Amino acid sequence: MKFIYAGFDIAINNHLLLLQLCIIKTTPTMNTSAIKNIILVHGAFADGSGWEGVYNILAPKGYNITVLQYPMTSLEADVAALNNAIDKQEGPTLLVGHSYGGTLVTEAGVSPKVAGIVYVAAFEPEVNESTFDLVQSEPIAPENGIMNPDEKGFIYYEKAKYHAGFCADLSKEKAAFMYASHGAIAVSCFTTPVKNAAWKTKPSYAIITTEDKGIVPSLQYKMAKRSGAKVTEIQASHVVFISHPEEVAAVIEEAANEIIN
Repeated sequence: MKFIYAGFDIAINNHLLLLQLCIIKTTPTMNTSAIKNIILVHGAFADGSGWEGVYNILAPKGYNITVLQYPMTSLEADVAALNNAIDKQEGPTLLVGHSYGGTLVTEAGVSPKVAGIVYVAAFEPEVNESTFDLVQSEPIAPENGIMNPDEKGFIYYEKAKYHAGFCADLSKEKAAFMYASHGAIAVSCFTTPVKNAAWKTKPSYAIITTEDKGIVPSLQYKMAKRSGAKVTEIQASHVVFISHPEEVAAVIEEAANEIIN
């Protein structure tokens, strides 16, 4: 009886050891040589909460994620908010910008703390070039609903076009809430040229959205070619970071692993 019990005990211990090994093997971990700090920068007409899906994928892997919220009152104020976030990072930092957020990471990315940039359906301006200059350089999609500035100089998105023009691959219910919560942005954010172009000196990656009505694909390809960004194509609307968080997180991880190694 004692021998059988001992064998049973050994079998249990072996099973426990196997289970522990499986847990260790499947627990997500971050490459120890990867960039640890990631700042996610939203664009116009959708705030930082849209990054929740990407955050939920990357944070459990050990990345230090900052989801930036900025005032949208001027390019200078928005860049200052991003620079404040960069200053608080300890170690190399990866900037990830969506749409107008690409303009911000292009300007602020010259910081010595910034190791690289990921553009997510984003603007990549040249020195002395504005977001508006880029918008005008290619035909605008008819679905696009960005309105003219109001009497106070702020821009909103046309409600009737928001779903088709901005987030067509999300549900109508999700689009309705996003429209209700989207903030106005000062026209000067779009018309002020950048003074720096970080992509000239920092490694960059670009996610190009092939169904985009906000920044047409032809413009995205043109900017990525100019910046020398490593391109990933995703069949998605302008808000790819919301509709395809897994694919976007994968590109961010790729950048975090490749830039330092």
